Amino acid sequence: MAIVIELDVQLAKRKMKSIELAAAIGITPQNLSILRSGRAKAIRFSTLEAICQHLSCQPGDILRYLDEPANT
Repeated sequence: MAIVIELDVQLAKRKMKSIELAAAIGITPQNLSILRSGRAKAIRFSTLEAICQHLSCQPGDILRYLDEPANT
């Protein structure tokens, strides 16, 4: 199972840099980088809400679930 972060796609659609988004939603560029790279273990709903509000998108536009087949 894997959750894929597609924040870069949303940023590219809006021609926005991650540092601009980080400043707009009040998190550090480093924390946003961890989220963008998929290395984050969790995300606060308040952060997800701020991202969605600023990018005018839905959580499903940023997060995608991939069901990986089981190894048999």
